[in-house]
Amino acid sequence: MGLVNGNLVLSNPRLPDLEGVKVEALVDSGSTHLCIPEHIQLQLQLDPIDSKEVTSADGTKKLVPYVGPIELHFKNRIGFAGALVMGDQVLLGAIPMEDMDLVIVPKTRTIDINPNSPNFASSIAK
Repeated sequence: MGLVNGNLVLSNPRLPDLEGVKVEALVDSGSTHLCIPEHIQLQLQLDPIDSKEVTSADGTKKLVPYVGPIELHFKNRIGFAGALVMGDQVLLGAIPMEDMDLVIVPKTRTIDINPNSPNFASSIAK
């Protein structure tokens, strides 16, 4: 399918007066978490609350800081997530995508709101 991207606004809900950061995120439904680079962590003044061991595509493992909460905005959707601090760009994984009810649009290589629930996020809780 190629690379899929989406424009998000990330903010720190603990500091509502701090301006959010507009980012172009790499979207990967095969990844689990939200990942942010260190400069985004610093801009949003997010303190580490834990560490997580992550396994990279090449099989190497390393401990990375886990920060949060982060408020995510995409069109009419809002979500909250923790984030792994790693890499050089924002990566949007499956958990925050599901939380905001976003889908990948292969034709345009973008994300969008779920067309089956355009007005508000839908979820299954049973």
